[in-house]
Amino acid sequence: MSTTQTIKTAITDATVVADQASLTYTIRSISQGSGPRGLLQRVKGIAGVSEQHVEALKPLSLVVRTGESVGVIGTNGSGKSTLMKLLTGHLPPTQGAIYATSTPIMLGVNAALVRQISGYDNITLGCLAMGMTRQQVDEKREAVIELSGLDDRALRLPMKAYSSGMASRLQFAIATSMDPEVLIIDEALNTGDAQFRERTAARITELREQAGSVFLVSHSLPTIREMTNRCIWIQKGELVMDGEPAEVTKAYHGYTKRMAKRQYEDGAAYLEEIRSSYVPQEVSWV
Repeated sequence: MSTTQTIKTAITDATVVADQASLTYTIRSISQGSGPRGLLQRVKGIAGVSEQHVEALKPLSLVVRTGESVGVIGTNGSGKSTLMKLLTGHLPPTQGAIYATSTPIMLGVNAALVRQISGYDNITLGCLAMGMTRQQVDEKREAVIELSGLDDRALRLPMKAYSSGMASRLQFAIATSMDPEVLIIDEALNTGDAQFRERTAARITELREQAGSVFLVSHSLPTIREMTNRCIWIQKGELVMDGEPAEVTKAYHGYTKRMAKRQYEDGAAYLEEIRSSYVPQEVSWV
């Protein structure tokens, strides 16, 4: 049986800390009885309200230090996006707390871009929205264009003419133009060609070297192994594993392989074995 491990760290050593953070959704729905009584309720338009509580993320503790690039894996609906929303402050935790040295910047393929204006105008608008001055925008523009890999013709087109890959490439370039201390990337690196992936990998390395940290949410295990130096596996709202990317992705692949073959009982037993061997963290500041 696993025991709780206390992680003591100086506050200057961490960029993001989750301290027993959890999130439970409350879903309210209209309910009516069954049988003759239910029929009478429906005829009269009478209905009750029932509540259902869904634990999207179980209590989780995590310390991410400067210079770390953290891969986040898990099957669909496992709680990855929920954790990212807690880290960015888009959702408050039901219990526990989230701490960060600066507001994390969230980069996702589906994040909003102004579709009616050109790529050039989106660069200006996006950089200004992040707090840059006009002079800073002018200084950063060429670097943003180079990282995006889009040519002059594409940048003159309205964003509504872009493919999802083109949009995510430009969005990544804009989001990383300010050297954010904490960057969260949600699936964006799974789009684009090999050259774009090489440029983004180099940019992530730069961010880490500048005393920042990066979260990369992806279903691509090779991408996780290539671009991160730490990996966490979240399954059914619980932190299952936290460690070296090669080790964590290997264990995760073993689980998904069993589930893909419909070996559900074997997969559940395998997951429980992995979970029971993991030592959860308890955050303690010194």
